[in-house]
Amino acid sequence: MNFDLSEDQTAIKNAIGEICSDFDDDYWLRKDREGGFPEDFYSAIAKAGWLGIAMPTEYGGAGLGIADACVMMEAVSGSGAGLSGASSIHMNVFGLHPVVMHGNEEQKARWLPPIIKGEAKACFGVTEPNTGLNTLKLKTMAIRKGDKYIVNGQKIWISTAQVAHKILLLARTTPIEEVTSPTHGLSLFYTDLDRTRIEVREIEKLGRKCVDSNQLFIDGLEIPVEDRIGEEGRGFEYILHGLNPERVLLAAEATGLGRAALKRAARYAGERIVFDRPIGKNQGVQHPLAERWVELEAGTLLYQRAAWLYDQGRPCGAEANAAKYFCAEAGFRSCETAVLTHGGMGYAKEYHVERYFRESMLPRIAPVSPQLILSFIAEKVLQLPKSY
Repeated sequence: MNFDLSEDQTAIKNAIGEICSDFDDDYWLRKDREGGFPEDFYSAIAKAGWLGIAMPTEYGGAGLGIADACVMMEAVSGSGAGLSGASSIHMNVFGLHPVVMHGNEEQKARWLPPIIKGEAKACFGVTEPNTGLNTLKLKTMAIRKGDKYIVNGQKIWISTAQVAHKILLLARTTPIEEVTSPTHGLSLFYTDLDRTRIEVREIEKLGRKCVDSNQLFIDGLEIPVEDRIGEEGRGFEYILHGLNPERVLLAAEATGLGRAALKRAARYAGERIVFDRPIGKNQGVQHPLAERWVELEAGTLLYQRAAWLYDQGRPCGAEANAAKYFCAEAGFRSCETAVLTHGGMGYAKEYHVERYFRESMLPRIAPVSPQLILSFIAEKVLQLPKSY
């Protein structure tokens, strides 16, 4: 059993580190203050060819696995870019996996190259205001009329919708009361984000200011039939294929953020002199930092196993969810400890750890709550009765 990164993965880590070195902590602090999509960072990653790391080679991608993509995303987040940097490219890496798995050849040729080249940005339109994680109760309706669908409804917490050209949209095409199973009757579309039919309202939020989050109001959006992925009514089945890699990638991003915070905290503890000695000489400061390192190392092993299982085509639902749960908590604790290690200066923006701390809340909340993950593992792994 070999736990070392492969030569290719080491090359990925080094190459991403070189790109990220041009976007230092001061860059991300400025983006956190001013907002605005980090277009120059996004373009640099795209120009180097990394947006297509897990996309098929025949469409311009690198054809690598989720394990390789995890190396990339942890390196981005761990550079100090945090969730701001990772979220700006996150959708390109995994988001169109349902297209890769279930799109026809014409759709793949039409949709994948622009995403891989960074010429198009996409957003992920699933969550709704009144359904939350109860995806099967989505209320956005897509009614077929001839060779197109007419869509009406709302979506919420849709990242990058301010700058996106496309939307991967899940909508109900058959009313839930008319289907034999609530998993039926949902259809998946990848189509133009028509701003004459979709009102995009940005949500002010705790962190990650430069990657917008939004509420969408969809009124009469017309979607050509050729923009539907796969069969009508099987969208929920298709969307599931993108959930596990998203959880694993987010676990890697949370781990990277935690490592960035831990690195800063350890350096500060070694340099900060109080009572004529560095505070890092005190075990009350040392031990929490050492515990965070242990937790981040454990989280790395969890997400690496989940990614390996996914790339082998094996079931990985429990492992992907466990990795997302554990790494989110480990990243949060690392960022919290970093703030506390800095004392009062941890509350100051110039030391960056308060920004990390705010961003560390995101992997704990999205795309699935820790409580639902624990319920899933209790039911699917421990064979306990379903609780929801």
